[in-house]
Amino acid sequence: MTNGQLLLKIRQSLIHQSIKTIVETLMNSVAVFNQRARSPEQKEKRRRALLEAAETYFLEVGYEACSMAKLAKRAGVVKGTLYLHFKTREELFLTLYEQSLIRWSQVFIGCLSDSMTSKAYAQMLYRTAISDGAFLPLLIRLEHIIEHNVEIPRLIKSKRVFIRQVEAVAAPTSTSLNLSKAQASEVVKTMGVLLIGATRADQGPSLDNEALPEDVQELIASFSSEPLFVKNAVRIIEGIRAEAASTI
Repeated sequence: MTNGQLLLKIRQSLIHQSIKTIVETLMNSVAVFNQRARSPEQKEKRRRALLEAAETYFLEVGYEACSMAKLAKRAGVVKGTLYLHFKTREELFLTLYEQSLIRWSQVFIGCLSDSMTSKAYAQMLYRTAISDGAFLPLLIRLEHIIEHNVEIPRLIKSKRVFIRQVEAVAAPTSTSLNLSKAQASEVVKTMGVLLIGATRADQGPSLDNEALPEDVQELIASFSSEPLFVKNAVRIIEGIRAEAASTI
């Protein structure tokens, strides 16, 4: 082999090694990038962004019109990405419900004060629940629709979230209404059932701009959700208090 041929072979070998080194470096860089993109922090950030987009979409179109395909498009992801975080449409809405329950609980607790009347307590509970646009619409659909298409372990997890929030609200309720912890817990759990029933009274046709007879107007007003809820909430609170007094 001549010197020229030897030099050419050495140069080709060096070029090959350089290309190999560059490719390996690039592949290692991509691997590092992918690891970072899949970190728990990145996953949680993506999940929070999807939930934020889902709640905004839900508030705009309502429960029945929500589509996972349209949500994915709005969120700028493929539909499969949604199902990486939420196995079913209902699991997504269950998560939104839990989020709204915690949010409402924090707002309501912040509005409570010592020695409230039963009526003041009931009015505050109703108004804070109504002011959270997502909480009541999801609560109304929770047991009859949402919980029927989630896996049992996920359902158990959700029920434990509910238990924690009942305990969180019951503690200040006990002080506000001068009830025992057990009585306050009973009040809080009963208020949720009453909220569902009372707010369903508002689901009839809107007659705000209609000329109605006075007696019909009075009837409709008596069945509007706030007075219906408050009146019955006061009865329940006072009933729980009276039961306790009778056992002393």
